[in-house]
Amino acid sequence: MNTQAQGAGIGPTADGNARARLWGPYLSERQWGTVREDYSPGGDAWSYFPHDHARSRAYRWGEDGLGGICDEKQRLCLALSLWNGHDPILKERAFGLTNGEGNHGEDVKEYYFYLDSTPSHSYLRYLYKYPQQAYPYDELLSVNRDRTRQEFEYELMDTGVFDEDRYFDVTVEYAKADHDDILMRITVENRGPREAALHVLPTLWFRNTWSWEHSTGDATKPRLWAAEGPRSTSTVRVDHPELGSYDLRCAGAPRVLYTENETNNERLFGAENASPYVKDGIGRYIVEGEGTAVNPAQEGTKAAAHYSLVVAPGGSETLRLRLGPAGGQLSVARGFDAVFKQRISEADAFYRELTPPRASEDEARVLRQALAGMLWSKQYYAFDLETWLAEHDLTPWSLPKPGVRNREWFHMVNDDIISMPDKWEYPWFAAWDLAFHTVAFSVVDIDFAKQQLELLLRDSYLHPNGQIPAYEWNFGDVNPPVHAWAAYFVYMMEERTTGHADHAFLERSFQKLLTNFTWWVNRKDPSGRNVFQGGFLGLDNIGVFDRSAPLPTGGTLEQADGTAWMALYCQSMLQIALELVQHNESYEELVLKFVEHYLWIAASMDRIGDLGDELWDEEDGFYYDVLRLPDGQAVRLKVRSMVGLLPLCASTVFQPDQLARLSGLGERLQRFAERHPSLSVTLTTAAAGKAGGPRLLSVLDEKKLVRVLHHVLSEDEFLSPYGIRALSRHHAEHPYTFWVHGEEFRVGYLPAESDTGMFGGNSNWRGPVWLPMNTLVVRALLNLYSFYGDDFTVECPTGSGVQKNLYEVAEEITARLTRIFLRDEEGRRPVYGGQAKFRDDPHWRDLISFYEYFHGDNGAGVGASHQTGWTGLIAPLMQIFGRLGPEDFRSGTARRHSR
Repeated sequence: MNTQAQGAGIGPTADGNARARLWGPYLSERQWGTVREDYSPGGDAWSYFPHDHARSRAYRWGEDGLGGICDEKQRLCLALSLWNGHDPILKERAFGLTNGEGNHGEDVKEYYFYLDSTPSHSYLRYLYKYPQQAYPYDELLSVNRDRTRQEFEYELMDTGVFDEDRYFDVTVEYAKADHDDILMRITVENRGPREAALHVLPTLWFRNTWSWEHSTGDATKPRLWAAEGPRSTSTVRVDHPELGSYDLRCAGAPRVLYTENETNNERLFGAENASPYVKDGIGRYIVEGEGTAVNPAQEGTKAAAHYSLVVAPGGSETLRLRLGPAGGQLSVARGFDAVFKQRISEADAFYRELTPPRASEDEARVLRQALAGMLWSKQYYAFDLETWLAEHDLTPWSLPKPGVRNREWFHMVNDDIISMPDKWEYPWFAAWDLAFHTVAFSVVDIDFAKQQLELLLRDSYLHPNGQIPAYEWNFGDVNPPVHAWAAYFVYMMEERTTGHADHAFLERSFQKLLTNFTWWVNRKDPSGRNVFQGGFLGLDNIGVFDRSAPLPTGGTLEQADGTAWMALYCQSMLQIALELVQHNESYEELVLKFVEHYLWIAASMDRIGDLGDELWDEEDGFYYDVLRLPDGQAVRLKVRSMVGLLPLCASTVFQPDQLARLSGLGERLQRFAERHPSLSVTLTTAAAGKAGGPRLLSVLDEKKLVRVLHHVLSEDEFLSPYGIRALSRHHAEHPYTFWVHGEEFRVGYLPAESDTGMFGGNSNWRGPVWLPMNTLVVRALLNLYSFYGDDFTVECPTGSGVQKNLYEVAEEITARLTRIFLRDEEGRRPVYGGQAKFRDDPHWRDLISFYEYFHGDNGAGVGASHQTGWTGLIAPLMQIFGRLGPEDFRSGTARRHSR
């Protein structure tokens, strides 16, 4: 059986076998409360479809569940449901607070962990911790609602439901015997002191594609029904017009309960139901004992195998199910455990090869769980904007309608597997999140990384005007332009790890990115001075004002980060053009174009002799936003934040072989310098270095670099024990204030949650450590090291008297970031703050959560608790410093490593 499966290409990577990825962890963890499901008149998505409706109301665009899988178009879903005998409802999905209910915004209130996955999802493992007492829904809501932004969140652990270890560990594993033959193993372990009952209901259902006037799929209704099976097995037959016929075989002969995935209109709206069997029928049967809620004819579009267990204290029970083609010789007993053993062995071998040889056991664990979280965070995402807007009574020629989002995105049709930031808190793609995800995916699944980068550049995503869609709540908002940087990083990573340089991928990306680059230049530089005003730019509340709203002062905001992002975009496009010109000389003109464009942007950040309104502050040695008032007066907003560090990240090193091939580059630069003497500082930087050696193009010359790094590496400012803070700790004692018409606008250092609702409840760039920004800083330091080498050193930390070269500085920052997740000498992982459970309990201490951001002083995880999409970046950082040394980044070899 194993040999046959291997022959079918079912392995950890299943290279070249698209069928092997037909099934995966593509099921969302929250579909309710999303823009897709919002049909309210005012656009209040959270209130229109709340958690209380989710068990009873059919979704329009997707499905959700616990530890589930589905096919690549989410036609058929398989997931876990549980009932402990005390909960008021069946546990079918993770619970959390909406943006208005949590004192720090939306927040999942469950403990679950992605423990393992291979790129092909040949093996998956997920752990859910389920209390044996009633889940405290009302308590979590009321306590958090009454707390202020200055108070801690009230967590599930705080309620006492895990006291005396009265909970179950429920582990769900999947192993593929073939691309459409999936084995499911559920292990229930009682961690409590007494025996406890648990109802386990593996649930199979169809996404509802048949109930809507504007159907998004085949309107033919699929069917589940009871089929004949062996005496020891219950079998559910699946018949779908596109997927074909499957059998779900359930060992132990449980009773299978059937209902329809249809809305319970009677419960929610007081209206008549089309059928007596509705979406919440199985829950009503189990929890409320309502015998007529399930279909006695044993057919429907939703079915659950009902296992009723009593588990001894410290004991465990294992359930086995198998989903595969109907009519085949599938067995839930024969060969079942052998398939799991084989897939686990393959996964172990895969990760051993991926783990740096010098890594400790704990470092290997962090790497594997980070990448497992990335792989589990894939989600099928369906959203046809033309259909959705038509259902809101809008056409492409309609006038704007209050409360309806995204009316300029009629062309968008999303029907793909996409990497999500967090499948509960952010179950929708975001442009710059996705770009950073691909950098992490480049470690584990390079093909998926490239596919994701190209996805947003397709005609069905990219706006005809060239804009990349930002995120579901407002596709027309602006995320930082990091797509080109990520595409080049992934391209270089593939060449380094496989020896294959995918020029076709790079060229396709470059051609589409030219359109987007033009959109940026034309839309976000209103004055034509190469100073950009991107607005939101993903940094939420980092500034003095809400950058997505009109300024209370009037006028405009010239953004240091917006301009630096464009410098980074420009240098990334330059690097791609340098790569492509090796194979096509016609790209030489584009190389020169991006060199000149870069010089103009770099110069705009520090105009020589114009000391009143440029972004560079000579006195402080830092970059700041500039507020340009309606009367033309310019005011520097002197907030020391990540905004001012971004100029550090935009630099290009030209290697001698590249310069030799571009015979016109030196002459073009010289002519440009003579025509524009005000740019001489920037060009001097470009011409630095020994004759015949590499050349550097950088926003910061050497003096500015030293001054900015003085702030970055100061432990009283940006350098936390756990990485680079988003805001300088200087503002803890010296908050920045700005008064407008008698109203104070204030920015102070906050190491954890924000105390302002400026841009959503849990938006916070006012102190915590964010992995994406740290990754860009580390990348910049390695890039600059490839030019400056060992002779250029800075004090690290500032004031310590210890001099380090830029490779060593990058290594130090990465070590601090990694420290967040590793056990210290007391067995404590900083990510969990002071929670003793995660330090002392053997059933918790090796489980790692990858939060959205981290406390700037103690490293505790803050924000979304499963946002591996951002924080999975720890994996490539660990890879780089686990496998490469400074010699790999010095001139000559750096081009293949430092991008």
